[in-house]
Amino acid sequence: MTDTKYDFGIVGLGVMGRNLLLNMADHGFSVMGLDLDPKKAAALEEEAEAGKSVKGTTSIQEFAAALKSPRALMLLVPAGKPVDAAIDNLVPYLEPGDIVIDGGNSYFPDTDRRFTALAEKGLHFFGMGISGGEKGARFGPSMMPGGDREAYERLRPVFEAVAAKVNGEPCVAYLGNGSAGNYVKMVHNGIEYGIMQLLAETYDLLKRGLGRSDDELQRIFEEWNNSEVQSFLVEITGQILKKTDETTGQRLVNLISDRARQKGTGKWTSQNAMDLQVPLPNIDMAVTMRDMSAYKEERVLASKTLATPPTTDQDPENWYILETQLRNAFYFAMLVTYAQGLAQLRVASATYNYGLHLEEVAKIWRGGCIIRAACLEDIRKAYSNDPILLNLLLDPGIGGALLERQEDIRYIVKLAIDRGIPVPGYMAALSYFDAYRSGTLPTNLIQAQRDYFGAHTYERIDQEGIFHTQWS
Repeated sequence: MTDTKYDFGIVGLGVMGRNLLLNMADHGFSVMGLDLDPKKAAALEEEAEAGKSVKGTTSIQEFAAALKSPRALMLLVPAGKPVDAAIDNLVPYLEPGDIVIDGGNSYFPDTDRRFTALAEKGLHFFGMGISGGEKGARFGPSMMPGGDREAYERLRPVFEAVAAKVNGEPCVAYLGNGSAGNYVKMVHNGIEYGIMQLLAETYDLLKRGLGRSDDELQRIFEEWNNSEVQSFLVEITGQILKKTDETTGQRLVNLISDRARQKGTGKWTSQNAMDLQVPLPNIDMAVTMRDMSAYKEERVLASKTLATPPTTDQDPENWYILETQLRNAFYFAMLVTYAQGLAQLRVASATYNYGLHLEEVAKIWRGGCIIRAACLEDIRKAYSNDPILLNLLLDPGIGGALLERQEDIRYIVKLAIDRGIPVPGYMAALSYFDAYRSGTLPTNLIQAQRDYFGAHTYERIDQEGIFHTQWS
């Protein structure tokens, strides 16, 4: 047993767990890690800098006894049953007032269940989304905690120290009650799905639709990252397109299978949005296209029989103008994707009593996380100006930016249609914009149809009440 009392502990010493503990140690905190694998426990101490107070162990009893009271410890284990198993193993060694944090991508109803169960034992439970990957964990992630506000004060000094910083402000904040943190991270991942799909469509239109070379593609994304669309995902796209395969000398991206994997957070975002009746077409479409990618054999078969339409338009004479139009279209679609996710957070906050402040959400997404982007500062300002903003599209600055670029996205969508290149993300963004700005939608016909075949009734615009008609 160690005599030292440690400030913070992490259960699960994979790369993320080790990096986060080493980050904490760099900021002057004494830290302890627990893993049942002796090699991982030893690796934590081996990677620590000399003089830092860092210890790894395989003993739950030693781990719990060595933490300062009230204990603050984080689980970084796979979502689902492993989280419950880790909690069950730890609880006998914990005391009332201790704080348990789930730092994985847990589904928010599981977080609510654990929050309630541990509260009955006098323990505080936090669900905290962490974004930024292995590098972010080591040098500054974006963190999204939700749980008991008073208990957060025990965690705040540690989290604010290790989080990414933007203009000196840490990319972490107490977000709200219960599962608020895991919910915000879920929507963050849904937005991530949507933007990645838009970048893939941009790449496909340029490469397959317009015949741009690998060098030209790499240049375009690199230049874009110095423009208003600057973001982590645009940045890494340029780097990916530059990478060559050591064996063949070809661009590595051209050798990667087009069957995409997913862990489920995008699907959770879409499913819950449907429960809340929040339209989320860009995230829905991104999930759908990953599903479509799995049908490789069928797609190859269809490509042999369902021919691409003959191209009637000529290649652009001025590529600079086209690239500008495409960049504007991407910016438009990216803003709309953020707007959809933030609209979901607004409704979810009211439904689940989270008490979210969307300016805080935008603020902590500006650095460290996967969806960090220059436009998030404009989004933060929009919610600062109007904390109860119903939809980001209603902000004068954001709405004005979309209006300035709507002609470009309409042109790009038509160009893709003519070339036979699927751009469902661009189409979804434009359709959302057009539907949201429509004071009248054709759903009056749908209401009449429902009443015709199912006597589901309808409302009228000229009279109060509920009506049913014998249509035939």
